[in-house]
Amino acid sequence: MIKIEKACIRDVGQMHRLINYFADKNEMLARSLSEIYENIRDYFVVREGDEVIACVALHVMWEDLAEIKSLAVAEGSQQQGIGNELVKACLDEAKELGLGTIFCLTYKPGFFERVGFSRIDKMELPHKVWTECFRCPKFPNCDEVALIYHPEV
Repeated sequence: MIKIEKACIRDVGQMHRLINYFADKNEMLARSLSEIYENIRDYFVVREGDEVIACVALHVMWEDLAEIKSLAVAEGSQQQGIGNELVKACLDEAKELGLGTIFCLTYKPGFFERVGFSRIDKMELPHKVWTECFRCPKFPNCDEVALIYHPEV
């Protein structure tokens, strides 16, 4: 059984290594230690013993908008439904918070489509979502795919 928990400070170093392992392979965007610490309350983790084997963040952007980001599952733990369960935890929390729209920017759109997201043109997203993009080394040539999800009310 997959046990999903809110991340805590002791998880940050492992989360940082996990996220940046995939970022180094150009499969997701890198995150700095300070960014993870500052947003620790956004993150969920899956642990195997004391080891963080997966993480994801739900970042609230506005009164009706949140982003799922930094979804990473260690290579040896993939294909076991962990990513699906992490996204479900984010969507459940979004629903509890009363958020009407969840989006993601990803290099793995097929995964998010399988869990109910739909592709959209990035330009359809509100300007508010681009505040983080200015720090991205790929700005302004973003090559991620935008997807959106509207929870059932």
